Amino acid sequence: MKLPRRQFIKLAASAAALPALSLGRALAQPAPNPERVPEPTPSERAAMARIAHAFMQKYDVPALSFAVGYAGEIVHRDAFGSADRERDEAVTPMHLFRVASVSKMITSAAVFGLIEQGRLKLSDKVFGPGAITGTDYGRPPYNPGVDEITLGQLLTHTAGGWTNDSRDPMFSHPRMDQPELITWTLSNRPLDNPPDQHYAYSNFGYCVLGRVIEKVTGQPFADHVRAEVLSRCGVTEMSIAGNTLEQRQRDEVKYYGQGENPYDMNVTRMDSHGGWIARPAAIVRFMMHVDGFAKPPNILKPQTIQTMTTASAANPGYAKGWSVNKSGNWWHGGSLPGTTTVAVRTHSGFCWAAFTNTSRANSQIDGDLDKLNWDMVGQVELWRA
Repeated sequence: MKLPRRQFIKLAASAAALPALSLGRALAQPAPNPERVPEPTPSERAAMARIAHAFMQKYDVPALSFAVGYAGEIVHRDAFGSADRERDEAVTPMHLFRVASVSKMITSAAVFGLIEQGRLKLSDKVFGPGAITGTDYGRPPYNPGVDEITLGQLLTHTAGGWTNDSRDPMFSHPRMDQPELITWTLSNRPLDNPPDQHYAYSNFGYCVLGRVIEKVTGQPFADHVRAEVLSRCGVTEMSIAGNTLEQRQRDEVKYYGQGENPYDMNVTRMDSHGGWIARPAAIVRFMMHVDGFAKPPNILKPQTIQTMTTASAANPGYAKGWSVNKSGNWWHGGSLPGTTTVAVRTHSGFCWAAFTNTSRANSQIDGDLDKLNWDMVGQVELWRA
């Protein structure tokens, strides 16, 4: 019997508790059951393609790419439509897409890797003398509450401000680099609430987490993540996106904004909250290595993964870089002008990701993309997701 499907939460609403990483008895990692699953049959692939094309027609999606993994193996991948309509370039599973906020789950895993090494704690203060970043972004006095913000609060979007509304700092002052933007924001944008009292989804908070990683490791964010997270998952082809059409990377799709300009924002500056480009299969491989199952071996300890994916009373649908629900599913969605994405780890051991190269404001494209994934997987008789 299948557990009920969880509802897609567009802004990943919830804040996770900050339990210490357990030093007691090790948690048992369940083995995938069944041990392996077959690839879809030709008729099942055709059924998946039919519902994919219906979604694409509804939202005028140029390209859709999709991958499914189980027990360490990619068991299905497919792509439909055009990577570049003007050049009549067909999309393939090898094309790269901006993944938008799916990036947050990767940043979280990188932070928790440093916690396992004893180089960070969830309770560490982030700003001010004696804190992680010290006075890199300005000296006291700060706006009220800024010097009380902790690492854990940034991970759970409970730092008290800088939400992704019309004033989202990450979409302002595009000529500023990350240090300039953080310094400006701390000086000019007081917190909306005291830290640790309210959930407010914050791209800016995850931008700061990228700088925390750089401060602690002495490496550029992307270099550290590639070496210590992605390469350990067998992922080698991911990089940070460019901003303009001229900066489009080899095998990267072209983006179509449907009223919004996908090349009029500083995506490179979004590195740790929304800046990666990847194939769906790469994100699936990453998720399978932090999914809490015994196969493949995870890159984080079971206790660490439990902490990373545990929600709190502040908002029971979001942990630390992952949306979660009571069915045991974890996921994250992403949206930028020209990009809609989702990546899911299920309680039954499946992981999948689907990326498109368009977006449509004031529509249900995010939730429908999520539903599409469940519907496509449901076409395979021997997959019990």
